[in-house]
Amino acid sequence: QSKGKKPLFVQLVLDNIWSLYESVMKRDKEKVEKIVTSLGLKIGARESRHADPKVHLNAICSQWLPISEAVLSMVCNKLPSPLDITAERVEKLMCVGARTFDSLPPATQELKSAFLKCSSEETAPVIVFVSKMFPVDAKALPQNKPR
Repeated sequence: QSKGKKPLFVQLVLDNIWSLYESVMKRDKEKVEKIVTSLGLKIGARESRHADPKVHLNAICSQWLPISEAVLSMVCNKLPSPLDITAERVEKLMCVGARTFDSLPPATQELKSAFLKCSSEETAPVIVFVSKMFPVDAKALPQNKPR
């Protein structure tokens, strides 16, 4: 970057968000109205007259950049399709700890084919995978432990 030039992301995204933020926090009604009308938003009178400017900011941002749509579209675009999963991966997901897939009950082993099909038929079994993630210090990971 040469001096004084901003990256494209800053110019197109961050500057607009900061401009909106500063206008609402400084209660610059003219600039806020201009931004709201240019974005085509409909902000209620209750939110715009609220004593706390964060309520007004939240109302604008929730219509302009709704987090639910952004997260859902990101999940749909970035996560791999469940139809692309391999049989080995299904077995690993179905087994807990040191258990092997062959040690599971036969009824559970039959779910492997349903897992691979990802069928939405009425008769297809419902399979739910629950994962719990928790932070671990990098020093506690096996590859970082002293030998």
